[in-house]
Amino acid sequence: MQLRLSMNGVASKSMREKGLAYKLNFGVELPRLKEIARQYDQNHDLAQTLWKENVRESKILAGMLQPIDTFFPEIADIWVEDIWNAEIAELTCMNLFQYLPYAPAKAFQWMANEKEYPQACGFLLAARLLGKGTEMNERAEEEFFDQTMTALLSSDYFPRKAAALALKKYGSQSKRNAEKVFQLIDKDESLKEGEARFLLDDIKLEIEYLL
Repeated sequence: MQLRLSMNGVASKSMREKGLAYKLNFGVELPRLKEIARQYDQNHDLAQTLWKENVRESKILAGMLQPIDTFFPEIADIWVEDIWNAEIAELTCMNLFQYLPYAPAKAFQWMANEKEYPQACGFLLAARLLGKGTEMNERAEEEFFDQTMTALLSSDYFPRKAAALALKKYGSQSKRNAEKVFQLIDKDESLKEGEARFLLDDIKLEIEYLL
């Protein structure tokens, strides 16, 4: 009932025109959804039921209402395989995935996924963690760079964009990291053409102040 009362037809139509075609979309804005979520205690069964609905607002609320302690790794994998658009990927990473105790492991697992949206979720999750100051050891850094460079050269737009964001967050952590990003970019000539070039220029612009 609250979703229907908060319905925004203009926003819903705009989302459909941009390709966000849900079975049902009330067009409710994010601040209002947060207000609705605050009226409920976190509840595993409710969140799982909401997630199964192909309704925009239900999926967003599911990420807000899912308790961390009952959201096991295998459930996270099921959810991420069910994500098929950028909005739900970004909001679920923001509202739920970044708080999971096993989030770093899932970020790397999903980055290596061959499917577009699970892969993008991996990079979005990595970006969230890096933005909060999470650091990587040398082995993790090497894997992160390998996955990021591969994504930047892929034909899938969303993983490319998410990988660029993660690399930007990594480079923004310190002067050392910024230098490593610049070295990484400068030594790979294949990254200096096409769409990757524009993404890398944006990364450089964001982190060059650290050098």
